[in-house]
Amino acid sequence: MPRLLFFLLGVIGSVFIAGCNDTTTDATANTATDTALTVSQGWPKTIAGPYGTVTLNKPPQRIVSTSVSITGTLLTIDAPLIASGGARPNTLVADKNGFFHQWNQVAYRRDIKPLYQGVANAEAVAKEKPDLIIVSATGGDSALKLYQQFSTIAPTLVINYDDKSWQALARLLGSITDRSQQAESAIERFDNRIKTLKSRIALPPQPVSAMVYYGDNRGGNFWTADSAQGQILSLLGFTLSPLPDELKNNHQMGNRKDIVPVNGEKFADAITGNSVLLFAADQAVVEQAKHNPFIAHLPAIRQGHVFAMGNDSFRLDYYSAMNLLTTLDMTFHR
Repeated sequence: MPRLLFFLLGVIGSVFIAGCNDTTTDATANTATDTALTVSQGWPKTIAGPYGTVTLNKPPQRIVSTSVSITGTLLTIDAPLIASGGARPNTLVADKNGFFHQWNQVAYRRDIKPLYQGVANAEAVAKEKPDLIIVSATGGDSALKLYQQFSTIAPTLVINYDDKSWQALARLLGSITDRSQQAESAIERFDNRIKTLKSRIALPPQPVSAMVYYGDNRGGNFWTADSAQGQILSLLGFTLSPLPDELKNNHQMGNRKDIVPVNGEKFADAITGNSVLLFAADQAVVEQAKHNPFIAHLPAIRQGHVFAMGNDSFRLDYYSAMNLLTTLDMTFHR
């Protein structure tokens, strides 16, 4: 579990958008929008946000992603990605190049070049001669501190992924890269899988506590109904067990709406479900939870209603979300 902790704590973000030093702001007509930026239709394309406006004269052909968390969605929509930064190598979630296990084989088939693992390298990015550089806002895979260097190499966008589902991120990136049709096709495949799966599974005792577990009295992060994980569970008929009122507004990790961190003596109070779903976890973590003396007395733990949702189920892109559906199918198949 400690190998996951660095990654899990790293993927916490706020919203930014960065680009070239273009002060044009006329991107209001015929635009796609999210909470941080607007993307105009057609070409040339203007992408306006808090850092000003980026102008792309034509669809990008050589994209470099410095965010391993965003790379999976670029692969999903078949964007012209040529290289990507990686996470720490050789962990439960990443291979020797820092590419996530859920999509690394797709990346290798498409000859995506691994640039570095962990610490961003502007020189390595420049050598690839990109026409668009994508950076995450904050977190373990953010290279925001190198924005000024990147922006001298190519148009640079800094995009937050923590405030949106992989579907919303796919649509956003699709509008930027001229891959909207590919984004919609991926979303349709996922939606069809959800519909099929709902008729195939028998739900465990409801409601459920869904969380990332850190072990012993260190507690965990509880998914809310606003989280991507919570939304998937809801679509499949699961009911998330509410946290006690005194824990609902725990802001130790900022103002994120998708998770609520609870640790120490309050941890057991937060597990109110009749079943427990452990994300970013395998069966070994389930056994740890079952033998945790701080929560062993809880009915869900005592009765063995504790289930692992897979090591790649913390940051959901298309590939890991599809893996999550496979895990749910195998775990709760009628």
